[in-house]
Amino acid sequence: MKKTISVIIPAHNEEEGITHFLDKELFPVLDKIKDYNIETIFVNDGSTDKTLSILQQYAEKSRNIKVISFSRNFGKEVALAAGLRYAKGDAALTMDADGQQPPSLIPKFIEKWEQGAEIVTGVRDHFTKHGLVQKLGSKLFYWLLRKMGNRYTVPGSTDFRLIDRAVIDEYNQLTEHNRITRGLIDWLGFNQQYIEYTYGARIAGKPSYNLSKLFHLAIDSFISMSTTPLLIFGYIGVIITIFSFLLGMFVIIQQYILGDPLHLYWNGAVQMEIFITFLVGLVLISQAITALYISHIHAETQGRPLYIVDKKASRNL
Repeated sequence: MKKTISVIIPAHNEEEGITHFLDKELFPVLDKIKDYNIETIFVNDGSTDKTLSILQQYAEKSRNIKVISFSRNFGKEVALAAGLRYAKGDAALTMDADGQQPPSLIPKFIEKWEQGAEIVTGVRDHFTKHGLVQKLGSKLFYWLLRKMGNRYTVPGSTDFRLIDRAVIDEYNQLTEHNRITRGLIDWLGFNQQYIEYTYGARIAGKPSYNLSKLFHLAIDSFISMSTTPLLIFGYIGVIITIFSFLLGMFVIIQQYILGDPLHLYWNGAVQMEIFITFLVGLVLISQAITALYISHIHAETQGRPLYIVDKKASRNL
């Protein structure tokens, strides 16, 4: 019996290029895959142009083409979640509808999956087609992500990936609303392999993610995947408190005990500033302690499972 692969494609206002992408790039590749049943799931993410009607026309021609249409724009991350929820395949491949991710690589994704990989992730050359701001922003993002404790996400990894049914089932149990799909899939673990590719140009139209949305996506990534931002100011507070305490002790010993042998003359205003700085450090430390409690609340309200069992690797459960 043939295995089924679900191809999940979110689409938002892609009427200018979606027909070309499907007829000239995606479907010719899928038609050559004879050893698998292919179901294609489009998620219309509240498009305001003719994207939905175009996708509906394709769905009328084949029962293997499904269209999930949102009542409004909920965002790409939610669209991917919906697609994975409705996917019936033994594996699911997610990709964009703008033509920047080459469908010609799909057979390679399937090959790595058949070789045992449970997650096959496309890693793009993300420094070739962007401007200086995007290049620096991308490098800074992944550097900060690693510094904040995320050791799972490889720089340049994208939502162009194939995931096994076991991973899909575990992902569908996650309950948080502000989600970063690639981060959560990486967090799940499992055997992951990578395929490098060159990011192509959009077929038509403008990208949905502008700099503002990318910035908010980065912030959501830091917040949802790490509690480190809660503690940063606590670390700063410790440094300020130690520095101001040592400086204050120096002033007391140098000026009041030794009689100011260095003739620095720390007047009352300066001494008050040192004391206020010391208090600021204590306030930041108290906020960090509060943040520790918040981080535990944050972890509990996310509703993630306590652990993930790799059923393929386990025995006699």
